[in-house]
Amino acid sequence: MNPFIEISGRKIGPDFPPLVIAEIGINHEGSLQTAFEMVDAAHRAGAEVVKHQTHIVADEMSSVAKKVIPGNADVSIYEIMERCALDEDEELQLKNYVESKGMIFISTPFSRAAAERLKKFDVPAYKIGSGECNNYPLLEHLASFGKPIILSTGMNTIESVAKAVAIFDKHNVPVALLHTTNLYPTPIHLVRFGAMTQLHEAFPDKVFGLSDHTLNNNACLGAVALGASILERHFTDHMARTGPDIICSMDEQACRELIVSSEEIWQMRGGTKEPAKEEQVTIDFAFATVCSIKPIAKGETLTKENIWVKRPGTGKILAEHFDSLLGKQATRDISQDEQLDFSDFN
Repeated sequence: MNPFIEISGRKIGPDFPPLVIAEIGINHEGSLQTAFEMVDAAHRAGAEVVKHQTHIVADEMSSVAKKVIPGNADVSIYEIMERCALDEDEELQLKNYVESKGMIFISTPFSRAAAERLKKFDVPAYKIGSGECNNYPLLEHLASFGKPIILSTGMNTIESVAKAVAIFDKHNVPVALLHTTNLYPTPIHLVRFGAMTQLHEAFPDKVFGLSDHTLNNNACLGAVALGASILERHFTDHMARTGPDIICSMDEQACRELIVSSEEIWQMRGGTKEPAKEEQVTIDFAFATVCSIKPIAKGETLTKENIWVKRPGTGKILAEHFDSLLGKQATRDISQDEQLDFSDFN
């Protein structure tokens, strides 16, 4: 049986339509009202899951982080997260608002305190970012909660991912694995579907997918064709917003298109190389069968001068058997332009 995980009744795996996660993250820039507006847009787009980021900066970072400037920003990571973090009451309001729309709220905890906050909220699952993939103390803490995990694996090796997976397996916690490239935006040549495939091959019993930071839906759609069951992109209600992740975000229209197109591609997967039964109506006119092209007397030898292959494909002898008829003798008089049957020669 193919692997699957289940979050709030939504089964996720290769036998089910891909799950598109709309990650609001910190795109709200610390404004709860903006976050609500983004949730509204995600709902209109048809998103099933809205993902947030839970930042409790004092527990998440040391003061050294005040000197570290991310590649997609011009101020320190500490300052960004102080500016963008929602407090506990605000985040609970956000969770309740998402759920009031019939969507699933999940979040990424970046610290032990953040994990405890989300535990108090009774979230149905946890999303773990690539930066925490090898943060084994935090993973152990989260695994003890017993809730499903979606784990991004960017910047990590198969070996370090295996250590993370072992933690969740030890606690019997379902875990799905997302390939990621942590550049914002990600150049297309660094998406590396080969790495995603390698991840799947290394952990064949785990649901897998892509957390994408490119500028359009192409990477996610390609991932679905290769078997991905989860697609995550940053999300904003409109691209004119400011913030470090806006550039690699999808808006309402792109999200809607991703949901529709990913399900279409999911339906295209699978199959075996043989005629589909529905193709019979086309086979009937498109295939060729063996026909007489001259009158043939009983006992006459069949040659390329008196038989050939012609449409439609409704005759008894398909063109692929033509050569086996040459040199046989007709068992009856055959008129010109008849479709032959196997009883017409010996």
